[in-house]
Amino acid sequence: MTAHHADDQAELFILRLSRNSGVLGLAGMAFVSELFSTCPDLSAEASSNGLLLVRPLLELPKEDMYKICLAANQEWVEDPTNRSALFARNRIRMILTDLASPIFRSELQALIAACRRTRLHVDKICSNLMHQAVTIMPEGYAVIDLGILGPSELKDIVLSKFIALLLQFVSQKQRPVRGSASKLLLDYIRTSPCKTAATASGCYLCPAPGSKGTKVLISCSTDAELTLELLNPYSTEGYNSTISKEVEQIVANGRSYSDQCPQSMLGVQFLNLASSDSVLAEAKREGILSESTYKSIISLRRAESNNFKSKTNIALKNKVEHKVEYTASAPSEVLHPEKVGYFMNRFIVKWYLCKQNAYTSYFMINSNQLQDFGEEICNFCNSCVLGHDQMVRVRYMIDADWLYLATLSKREDRSIVHEERSLSVESRVMSNINLCSTCTKKSAERALLLLKSIPVAARRALPVLVNVDGVLLSIPSVGFQHGPCLVASAIFKPKVPLGGGYNSFL
Repeated sequence: MTAHHADDQAELFILRLSRNSGVLGLAGMAFVSELFSTCPDLSAEASSNGLLLVRPLLELPKEDMYKICLAANQEWVEDPTNRSALFARNRIRMILTDLASPIFRSELQALIAACRRTRLHVDKICSNLMHQAVTIMPEGYAVIDLGILGPSELKDIVLSKFIALLLQFVSQKQRPVRGSASKLLLDYIRTSPCKTAATASGCYLCPAPGSKGTKVLISCSTDAELTLELLNPYSTEGYNSTISKEVEQIVANGRSYSDQCPQSMLGVQFLNLASSDSVLAEAKREGILSESTYKSIISLRRAESNNFKSKTNIALKNKVEHKVEYTASAPSEVLHPEKVGYFMNRFIVKWYLCKQNAYTSYFMINSNQLQDFGEEICNFCNSCVLGHDQMVRVRYMIDADWLYLATLSKREDRSIVHEERSLSVESRVMSNINLCSTCTKKSAERALLLLKSIPVAARRALPVLVNVDGVLLSIPSVGFQHGPCLVASAIFKPKVPLGGGYNSFL
């Protein structure tokens, strides 16, 4: 719970207005926002809900909060940096204090409330469309059914928000699509049937295979810089499941209340407005803003916008150019055995070498000659596949991996147990090591079948494990592993859920 108040909301409105935010941004802070941990919950009782940040005082002026504290003899602390004109919020606060007539405050808060109601309405429509027209696949990509979505019938503000939420989910990047890129995406989604591909906000969009352009596939683009964050598997130990259930119930109640709220109560006014200028003009036309308040807001925006532009120009002049070095091999990140990695904020990846007893049982089933040589076999296979340093790296799947699987699947079956008693023990061990090749071959065959069902664009965003030489070891999402000694898994568990979590502007 935070003590953000009406004055904070007014400052944020002017700040965003000076940055040319649209009506959704001008809605300001939500009364309730859902926050998610930087690390996913790895426990068996993991909840899809985060923590709720509640701002119950958003409609209360700061002056009233002072009065309440004085009446209760409650001391408070002032941050001295709040007086520094170096910060945009402080400059805006000082000017708003000078303009703080009751009429100005009342009209500005009425305008923010109108933007908030529009935001609530748009969020509700987008949430319904997500459930009806979008399918999220376990491999981490999304499919939009254009027939159900009906993009040509949706207002620009709704479709833009819908696309932005979907791209943010697939890429797990929190910066929404803006400006010309947003307009291009609107045209792309509204073109039916879909026949071309597009890249935006860390995502790759293309017609879904077999849909004849009636569906759009959205996968994570592989152009982004690779990230692999190490997770603590015990970080959520002791987490109170009761709190999680309470959050879930609060969210459910909030959504139910919002759904039951009649359209007439919302009084949505700004659905057809694209720019901040049009929002202000419409607010004046509707009588929300008087002429004097309108002119004061325009003056405030102009002053802060000029400050912002001048600082941006200085930053661009001082910007240092960084050279990018390209390597022949695909970029990858190291992941040590039995560690848990979070790949691109999307996949939980881990791997380990199976224990000696579990490993040798595979060979004992296939041959009775190796009961006493499990350690030699295990060490040989591990060194053969992983290398002597036993280091594994994680990267995106590339086309060469598909070709490598095809080669493995066509390899001759050499898992023949020699029966000649004259063979040395070493020869028999080497002969039976070929059983590992058979296991790898069968794993490659199964993986190829599964990969054929995954669109090419989505395949390229799958995490794979390779050794230091770049040799493919595992594609966990389709169960491929190089021999029975290596066990790997990759679970799609995005940091932020589809829709960005619960927000209430009501």
